[in-house]
Amino acid sequence: MEPTITERRRKTRSSIYRYLYETGDFCSKQSLANALSLSLPTVYQNLNELMDAGLVEYSGEQRSTGGRKAMGLSIVPDAKFAVGLSISEDRLRLVAADLRLQELSYRRVYHAPVKTMENFGEFMAGELETFLNEYGLDRNKLLGVGIALPAVFSRSTGRITLAPSLDLRDTTMQELVGSIPYPTYMDNDATSGGYAEWFTYGRQRDMAYLLLETGVGGAVLVNGGQYQGDNYRSGEFGHMCVEPGGLPCKCGRRGCLEAYCSARRIGDELGVSIKEFFAGVEAGNPEYAALWDDMLRHLAIGVNNVRMALDCDVVLGGFMTQFMEPYLPLLREYVAACNPFEPDAEFLRLSRFSRHPVPLGVALHYIKDFVETI
Repeated sequence: MEPTITERRRKTRSSIYRYLYETGDFCSKQSLANALSLSLPTVYQNLNELMDAGLVEYSGEQRSTGGRKAMGLSIVPDAKFAVGLSISEDRLRLVAADLRLQELSYRRVYHAPVKTMENFGEFMAGELETFLNEYGLDRNKLLGVGIALPAVFSRSTGRITLAPSLDLRDTTMQELVGSIPYPTYMDNDATSGGYAEWFTYGRQRDMAYLLLETGVGGAVLVNGGQYQGDNYRSGEFGHMCVEPGGLPCKCGRRGCLEAYCSARRIGDELGVSIKEFFAGVEAGNPEYAALWDDMLRHLAIGVNNVRMALDCDVVLGGFMTQFMEPYLPLLREYVAACNPFEPDAEFLRLSRFSRHPVPLGVALHYIKDFVETI
């Protein structure tokens, strides 16, 4: 069927907004018209509608075009926002992100083990409302709430198949989100972090993402999107074996990458926080240094396995990476020693989101949807 005039106008308005969202260069009305092959009157009309809706503004920049200086145009980043909520073994992390995926506010809440709480969904909904109130976030601008957790999902049944670190099996998603009065979306934590990295880094590049937090997870971004696998388990790098018969893992097996390279190992073996641990490593504490070297060597095995299987860039993300930059050269050295084809490991880098990649990444679901369908 032929699109209606209203639908054609919406598509034109949407193309203008998306162009402004995605362009990194100075953009004037004339450059918009040229880039999108639109008449100036059409550009004026649609920009007026977008400005009246509070979605586009003059950026304040002016550049000479040979006559009168042209005013720059840009989207209004805080016109809308989304909330990302990350669930781990003992804490919630809540982030409000604007349309540019810039962090507006952050809150961390500790809790008892999920399995032991009578109604974790109600607890989570209550903490969400507290978060919105505490930072004065306008609910009329809220696009939705993304929720990420270390779990395997069945999209066909709407259930959480398995979340070993949370001790959840065959649980309905509705049990967790039923008390939240806003649009909700759930995804795996590592998938969320990886998607945020890919979205902001260069969306045409293939990438494997390795999340290093309380657990270890991953995501594979190929051909402009996420490769999910037949059972939505792609990127479960944390449960590849790096030491046969080695340390026990939460999944019930031994020798998994997660058992060797997660933040949980540091707490279990030394009883200290991540910050205290890296301070000790830097100070030359021999016990801490020995554990860190063992973690790096096993991480190198995991990274090399990913590189061998996928032959793409490998990105390390998660809250542990905020401490890892000084040790990246040594890790690359260990990775290169495992690799029969490459004398270095320049394909390995740290994520640009070292602090809150998971909640930011799951919030991106609603931001991307808004930008693409406005």
